[in-house]
Formats: sequence, C-alpha cells, structure tokens
Amino acid sequence: MSSFGTSPSLTGKPNAVLVPPGQCQFNEDFQSVKLLERTHVSPTSCVVRFSLSDESKPLGLSTCSCVLAKAKTAKDPEGVIRPYTPISTNEQVGSFDLLIKSYGDDSLMSKHMCQDMAVGDTIEFKQIPVNIKIQAPFPYKKVGMLVGGTGLTPMVQALHAILGSSDAPQESVAMLYGSRDAGDILGKDLLDVWTKDCADKFSVTHVLSHEPNDSDWKGERGFINKELIQKHLPSPDEEGIIIFVCGPPPMYNALCGPREEKEVGGVLGEMGYKPEQVYKF
Repeated sequence: MSSFGTSPSLTGKPNAVLVPPGQCQFNEDFQSVKLLERTHVSPTSCVVRFSLSDESKPLGLSTCSCVLAKAKTAKDPEGVIRPYTPISTNEQVGSFDLLIKSYGDDSLMSKHMCQDMAVGDTIEFKQIPVNIKIQAPFPYKKVGMLVGGTGLTPMVQALHAILGSSDAPQESVAMLYGSRDAGDILGKDLLDVWTKDCADKFSVTHVLSHEPNDSDWKGERGFINKELIQKHLPSPDEEGIIIFVCGPPPMYNALCGPREEKEVGGVLGEMGYKPEQVYKF
C-alpha cells in the first residue's frame, strides 16, 4: 500500500473558534456537496474534505456538534445515513474535514467515503437539533475523556475549545484512548504535539487491545478498565468534574451503559459517577 499522508486538520495548534448553535451552513434539509480531496492517514482510516455551499464562509459548527451524512450505495440504493463529527475548526473557510475509519463491507458509509467515492462526487449532509451536543465553553475544572476509535472526533472539537483558549477554566484534561494496535491510533501525531505543548494541562494514555505480544509497545495493553480510570481520570468525589465518553457500542456498555440511557451504568456506575458527571456523545 502507498505511504500515508497527513491532513492539515490533524496538525497544528489547538484553535478555539467558537460560534453559537444556529450558524451551521447545514440545516434540517439535506444539501449536496462535493468531495474535494481524501488523505489516507492509516491503513484503515482517511480524512475526507468536502465543499460548502457558501465557499466564502466556514462551516459555522458550534462546539460540540455533528452532522448527518446520506449517500446511496450499491448495497443500499435508498440511502444510508450516519452521523459524523467534523475535526476541522471554523478557521477553515469553504470546506470541512471528517476523520473516517473504514471497517470494510460492514460499514457501508465509511467504505463509501474512504474507498468508493471519487474526487468530485457528491454526498448529502444536514444538521438537526439533536446533532448539537454539550457546548463549549465547558464549566468544569477537570475533564476526563474515555475514547475508542473514531470517538476521538468530538474530543478533538472539545480540545480545540479547551486548549486553544486562555480563558478556558479547565485545570486538567486526561484522556484514556483505546485502539486495536499502535498502527491504528487515529490522530496520534496531533495528540502527541498537544500533550507536549500543553503538558501542564493535557495528558493521554493509550490502551491497545490487539497489539502483538512481540512488539516494542511499552504502554498499556488490554481494555480501558476501573484501575486505569482510577489512576488517570478525576474522581467522582471531586467537585466540578465531567467525563466525556465516545466510542463503539460495546465500549459504552462496558464503561458507562448504553449511549441512549441517561443513567450511568458499567464501570463508571460502579465507581459512583453520577449522571451529571458523565456525558455520552
């Protein structure tokens, strides 16, 4: 396979360009936009850049928010719809970027974006009220992040707001980031730079579930668990804390209970975290 590139959205310093909800170029009606470019950033993932209807303005996305993508594929001619969280900021004018992980034929939309679409092909996007998530600036002293795979994308939005603003009230942000193996860590270069430049506030602990036993990986192995949460994330007994969670359904089930349920289950529930201390993206 050819060498992998680097997307501008996965480089550079954190940048807080916040706008309130209601200014996004996408509304509740699907709009067709073009694929401008695609950069493969790992064996299984890529960053795709799409045009905007008004090329003189940024996307206007509030932090944190996602959009809905709709595409007709050979296996689903009626159209498949999936939510995605842009990783570009409102500093970017005329286009926006998504970080996509392709799981092969099991995920029609990700395969469509990462493999099947050609530059110039169109796809539809819209945004509805439920796509607008917890909003920055966040009123918490300490933030913990439990992340799996492309669950990184809303955290990138949040980190731009926290680390890119001198007025953010956060004392610390600690992330536990679960991936399959060292080559599958999405956005690692970006996180490495931010943890170095913001070492007094931001830390990341990678946890690899399928890293080969004979590799030279010196970090954590297995899955995110109670011991790692106790070691790295703020305690439920502290005041002014929040735990952000985003990842695949099994991760929600194990760590905090299903995403659709407000109550906190799983490991966080056992540890005593309250619903107001946990936000499920």
